[in-house]
Amino acid sequence: MSTTVRTRVGVRGGRSLLGQLRRRPVPTWWQDAKFGVFIHWTLASVPGFATVPRGDHPPLVHTPGQPLAAQYTEWYANALRFPASDATRFHREHFADRTYESFVDDFNAGLEHWDPQRWAAQFARSGARYVVLVTKHHDGYCLWPTSVPNPRRAGWHSDRDIVGELAEAVRDAGMRFGLYYSGGLDWTFDDRPIGTFADLVAAVPSDPAYGDYAEAQVRELIERYRPAVLWNDIAWPFGGERLWRLFADYYAAVPDGVINDRWMPRSAVFDLVRTRAGRSLVDRFVVRSANSGRTVPPTPPHFDVRTPEYSSFDTVQRYQWETCRGMDRSFGFNRMSGPGDFMSRDDLLGSFVDIVAKGGNLLLNVGPRGEDAAIPDEQTERLDWLAAWSAAGGAVLAGTRPWVFQEGLTPEGHRLRYAARGSAVHVAVLDGPGGVLTLDDVDIEPHGEVVGPAGRTLGVERDPVGALRVDVGALVGDDAWPFVFTLTAAFARSR
Repeated sequence: MSTTVRTRVGVRGGRSLLGQLRRRPVPTWWQDAKFGVFIHWTLASVPGFATVPRGDHPPLVHTPGQPLAAQYTEWYANALRFPASDATRFHREHFADRTYESFVDDFNAGLEHWDPQRWAAQFARSGARYVVLVTKHHDGYCLWPTSVPNPRRAGWHSDRDIVGELAEAVRDAGMRFGLYYSGGLDWTFDDRPIGTFADLVAAVPSDPAYGDYAEAQVRELIERYRPAVLWNDIAWPFGGERLWRLFADYYAAVPDGVINDRWMPRSAVFDLVRTRAGRSLVDRFVVRSANSGRTVPPTPPHFDVRTPEYSSFDTVQRYQWETCRGMDRSFGFNRMSGPGDFMSRDDLLGSFVDIVAKGGNLLLNVGPRGEDAAIPDEQTERLDWLAAWSAAGGAVLAGTRPWVFQEGLTPEGHRLRYAARGSAVHVAVLDGPGGVLTLDDVDIEPHGEVVGPAGRTLGVERDPVGALRVDVGALVGDDAWPFVFTLTAAFARSR
């Protein structure tokens, strides 16, 4: 377990169950991991359609008459409730009068091509330390043969144990396995059209039967699969001691388990948005938040890690955190995404290094196709970039922690990111080409050295004011950028 213990304002020594939960340390394995793979693979992966946004379009700011989160394919069923939406036009052209529910047959046919071991091997090569699978998204369809009946739609689950098969494959490949569950939205219980964030909040089911159903399913997932990560989305249908007991029972079953920050308990605020004034207040707040450039969930009473979406933090945070995002602008597979809609190699690896330097993890999503259970080539290519870079020396960042400085700039114009493990400081150089780098921020003791990939000692000189000059030019290949080297017995120079 981690030796870093977080305590929060207002907690009195762990006397209450919530107090005990809040004093629990975040497991070391999660802090060490740095990189995980998210998987959004739902019935919506069959049509695989979403509007491709242009420019920097925040996911929770709506366009009048259009669905919320229209760029997310996994929201396809909601988009079909809007007659003028792009998804509705696409559906009419390609599926005529077929229902969303009919995609079950297509999804099951695609499962015949699924190879979970191949997926797991691919994720492991990319450097992932953990995998989080969506077990039930907002459409309510479950990817495991649940024994908890849905009172609104009988048999709304896979007969094949997708969750169990992938859990086994992931663990056999040496990674941890976590589960996502949509506790805040389930369109089999409340299918109102969601066009604004206020609509979203109002759509959190108020039926007590839903709370019983969701809790029973999460408990079933814990008992069957012992997930290393319990990743809820949107909100939770109840709070108080009942929710704290669910958390406590999870930690008892999985002592080094991790809970995310999207368990906001349903409260009177959820009913406030059904009034005109409440809707206006909530939507103004969301617009301000989105315009800030960072989408971060509200803070619930208990969590282990924060989960900014398609954004990250600029500085080290008080709490552990991970950025979750797709490789394009959708989590689920979107057949409309072109080459320019995906992250470039520089953006992917540069943002990953920056996240690690600031103390975060990257939870990078893959969205397999529903028609054949294959991970599209554009996504495979990016996993291969990560694999090649990890093999070229990037893997050294696993297990690090933020250093005194998180970023720097050499006199030659190279952007640097720092991360530490004990007295060793790892320096990631974001910009090529190589050559000689002057380090103003970090120095080494007389017995220290500068080490490149594969343990090769690098040549070091000092400039007239004593700054280190490191020659990396001969060692840097195309797969190495961002180039990472290590200073042993290092210490910070004053700025």
